[in-house]
Amino acid sequence: MSEPPRLFDRALHRKRLDRAARDYSQADFLKRRAAEDVAERLEAIMRDFPLAVDLSARTGAFREALAGSAAAARIGTLIEADLSPAMLGGRAGPRVALDEERLPFAPESLDLVVSTLGLHWTNDVVGALIQARMALKPDGLFIGAFLGGATLTELRQSLVGAEAEILGGAGSRVSPFADTTDAAGLLQRAGFALPVADVDRVSVTYDHPLKLLYDLRRMGETSVLAERHPKKLTRALMGRAFEIYAERFAGGDGRVPATFEIITLTGWAPHESQQKPLKPGSAKMRLADALGTVEHRVPGAR
Repeated sequence: MSEPPRLFDRALHRKRLDRAARDYSQADFLKRRAAEDVAERLEAIMRDFPLAVDLSARTGAFREALAGSAAAARIGTLIEADLSPAMLGGRAGPRVALDEERLPFAPESLDLVVSTLGLHWTNDVVGALIQARMALKPDGLFIGAFLGGATLTELRQSLVGAEAEILGGAGSRVSPFADTTDAAGLLQRAGFALPVADVDRVSVTYDHPLKLLYDLRRMGETSVLAERHPKKLTRALMGRAFEIYAERFAGGDGRVPATFEIITLTGWAPHESQQKPLKPGSAKMRLADALGTVEHRVPGAR
């Protein structure tokens, strides 16, 4: 099989995360939002998960969200995993530095895998999901949240506009994100049963676009595209991009918004006890009878 296209420089991503680890807690609002959402979802699932793994754990937002959740008593051992060793430092509990593209867990060894805001940096999202599914026991649960296609749309449009004016064309400077319409299909392609996908759109405002870039740096979310843009970001280009940002998107108070789209996927490792769709033609009642209506045959139809 051919290798997936190399969109991201994973080694550079690890370096950016290591650099961000010290100040990460000052800009982890998206991470905490996603982690709290996953913990709330687990509260509604009345079953135990003796062995769980938190991928892209960063500084432990999911562990903290879980500790204040009703689901905490149903989670046994929680292993925190991250691409960045620096993100895992300074706290107790089982931790492992790993690459989400190459999971080291034995087949059918885990009861629960969660991943919050890390999968969008993998070169092969479906491949990473397949590995997670294979590591789960039958009927094991996966919940993953990652950034979707509308993320940073204002910044993207502003950079494109500035480049078109100054350079006469535009290239990619903001990482691509998965489209929401493809989200559930990712789980299906990875072999998960009962896939569900939903979207949480978050708008954050800043007094200047430069503050947004500062937050992205502290999050470790700055671009690590494998194919670098051929032209550097000059002061003139950034200055014009900031002007366009304010012109197009600033509110009445002068603050500028930044959109973040969090897509959450939920899927189960296949098991014979799970509900399955009925085979075509196996229904025991006509739809018209169930709805209490009269069925009219279309002329020419068989």
